[in-house]
Amino acid sequence: MTAPAPDTLPPETPAPDTPAPDTPAARRGIFGWMLFDWANQPFQTLVVTFVFGPWFVAQAIGDPVAGQALWGWASALAGAVAALLAPVLGAVADRTGARKAWVLAASVPYVLGCLGLWLATPAMADPTVVLVAFGLGFVGSELGVVFTNAMLPDLAPREKIGRISGSGWALGYFGGLVSLVFVLLFLAPAPGREVTLLGIAPILGLDPALGEPERATGPLSALWYVVFAVPLFLYTPDVPRRREGRAVRDGLADLGRTARTARRHRSLFTFLVASMIYRDALAALYAFGGIYAAGVLGWGAFQLGVFGIVAATVGTIGTYLAGRADERFGPRPVIVGSIWVLIAVGAFALLTTRTSVLGVPVPEGSRLPDLAFLAAGGLLGAAGGAVQAASRTLLVHLSHGRMAPAQAFGLFALSGRATAFLGPAAIAAVTTLSGSQRLGVSPVILLFLLGLGLLYWVKTEDEQPMDPTA
Repeated sequence: MTAPAPDTLPPETPAPDTPAPDTPAARRGIFGWMLFDWANQPFQTLVVTFVFGPWFVAQAIGDPVAGQALWGWASALAGAVAALLAPVLGAVADRTGARKAWVLAASVPYVLGCLGLWLATPAMADPTVVLVAFGLGFVGSELGVVFTNAMLPDLAPREKIGRISGSGWALGYFGGLVSLVFVLLFLAPAPGREVTLLGIAPILGLDPALGEPERATGPLSALWYVVFAVPLFLYTPDVPRRREGRAVRDGLADLGRTARTARRHRSLFTFLVASMIYRDALAALYAFGGIYAAGVLGWGAFQLGVFGIVAATVGTIGTYLAGRADERFGPRPVIVGSIWVLIAVGAFALLTTRTSVLGVPVPEGSRLPDLAFLAAGGLLGAAGGAVQAASRTLLVHLSHGRMAPAQAFGLFALSGRATAFLGPAAIAAVTTLSGSQRLGVSPVILLFLLGLGLLYWVKTEDEQPMDPTA
């Protein structure tokens, strides 16, 4: 199958200010792009996974089972909105050119949503406003990543982007780690104490009894983003803006052609479906890992912060090494190996409680479940980061010459969010039906296995059309 005719894709105009490779300007632009992962990561680390989400379920709702189900439905709805918007806006962005303007537009709901999380209170009678704020932040975060990912192919030759993608994700993990350390040093009291690890009261007079340290992670994520996203806008090269009076209509037409193009290529189409499934499982595991630890193991904000630090530290190292492996062996082996690790993590969570590890009873008061879950968190961080970094590299390889970058990553976002409701909804449903947080995480294992099976059909060489007449 040959590449689509030029008139099937929006015009691709290289940025006139794109610096020559391996110059200080080029390295500054690449670092500015990678730093966006650092800027965006605290929302996932502090809000979704380790601090705000578990506190919201346990304290703002008050019932761990009901809270996990409610958080699951909210995550599913926000994911569905992101799935509907991402491919459409990506197609329009390819018609209008400059992607930084779209990143800036996505930043507005992100920042407003993060600020709105402060409105949460313990035992809220009506948590709707907080859930809406969470949804805004979630959608803004997802859309911003679509447009920054679309810049990746223009940063360096294709053989180099695996390392750039992996290093960017590792830098993001490190940003999450630093933000968690900041929370433990300045915001969250140590267990059984009224002071933080520094021996000081929470800064700004935050009251732990009102959940203010946990609630402050929303505004902290907003401020962090505003500061560290600046280098992307200052230094990373962008394609020039194009004035097109029919950008929306032509963008939607481009999207239709892009979808048909994806169908013609067996590996590209299968990868989009496979990634839709295994990234959905990963998102669910991220979203409910901290909630699970809070409900099943009884962890508070401090223990969850330590859990996050372990996951982020191991994740930073693991993702950095995965980027090197991607460059040497290609992205597909990295993805396959990482999914097997994630399946093991899911099985471990299913078989570990306060009184047993992998189904084997432990003495009352034993810390072994805590230590084992910390180790599992490290594996989750490393394998999860490797999967996501290698996935966006594999998409660049599979879509090269077949569709415009923002459209490709728009479809990638759609494939990752089209069934985004599935993982959280399945967890919510199983949790509700079983009345068990532990059993509620079981669907993610099946999703990982299904995605892994589909990856067998994904080949990066000798791409063949699925339907030559389509």
